[in-house]
Amino acid sequence: MNLMRTAMLLAFMTALFMGVGYLIGGQSGMMIALVAAAGMNFFSYWNSDRMVLSTYGAQEVDERSAPEFYGIVRDLARNAGLPMPKVYLYDNPQPNAFATGRNPQNAAVAASTGLLHALTPQEVAGVMAHELAHVQNRDTLTMTITATLAGAISMLGNFAFFFGGRRDNNNPLGAVGVLVAMIVAPLAAMLVQMAISRTREYSADRRGAEICGNPLWLASALGKIARGAAHIPNEEAEGHPATAHMFIINPLSGARMDNLFSTHPNTENRIAALQEMARHGGSAGPSGGVSSGFGSTGPAMTANPVRKSRSVPNTGRGGSQPPKGPWS
Repeated sequence: MNLMRTAMLLAFMTALFMGVGYLIGGQSGMMIALVAAAGMNFFSYWNSDRMVLSTYGAQEVDERSAPEFYGIVRDLARNAGLPMPKVYLYDNPQPNAFATGRNPQNAAVAASTGLLHALTPQEVAGVMAHELAHVQNRDTLTMTITATLAGAISMLGNFAFFFGGRRDNNNPLGAVGVLVAMIVAPLAAMLVQMAISRTREYSADRRGAEICGNPLWLASALGKIARGAAHIPNEEAEGHPATAHMFIINPLSGARMDNLFSTHPNTENRIAALQEMARHGGSAGPSGGVSSGFGSTGPAMTANPVRKSRSVPNTGRGGSQPPKGPWS
């Protein structure tokens, strides 16, 4: 059902883009809009991952520089039946994570240093399983296309402001068409983009819980990340709000309601769904859990686990101190 809904929303977004082109320049404007959309999506398909990783200053890590964190992702990828993605860390105190890449063969997952500092290894596993679920569901490509189309529709709205009022254009609806292109279409595109993002988050939560083997790990992590995001600013995200939908929790603000203007579902609703999944026997994927010192053999987690220490997965820098600076 979620897949069908997403397909319908993407189809609507494409039709809306072409419709804006038609309102600005008639049939020729619609064709120009179609060609422009194809070009922008082609560029995004090949370059979006590098662009977003560069935006957040993410550094690739491996078994030597971040052995435990890398091992968590490796075991989760094996559980999910996915190729090993590239693993990145970016230096930011706000706990958060995201996935990017055009397909599972060219995917990357990234976590903040704040995430490793704030969460237990089990909770980190839940978060990274959620991101791998996005990769497996190809949500990273879907959201890239959606964001590109939404941005293009807004751009066309600006064109309508400058050129829509000219008498020699092909605008079939005159001033009404210009108004729709300037105001209504960009707003509708934003709403569709947010609706797609919210739909995919619920699916990734469920699949992520299956991959890591325990829905309560992810439920606990979501609560901690939401509290951190509400109190710790993410300056890079504030400067690039179009990337907010990529994160597991909105890095811009802690929106508390499932409303039309939220890029993410309400965190309490997501936690409740995961707890309900656990009550009904939500279990591990085919491999039966993660094996890097936890997983099916690790300690059981509750919805609000008690932290006994501030240790984090080994980062290659020794001891249990919080991570400092970029990871290399």
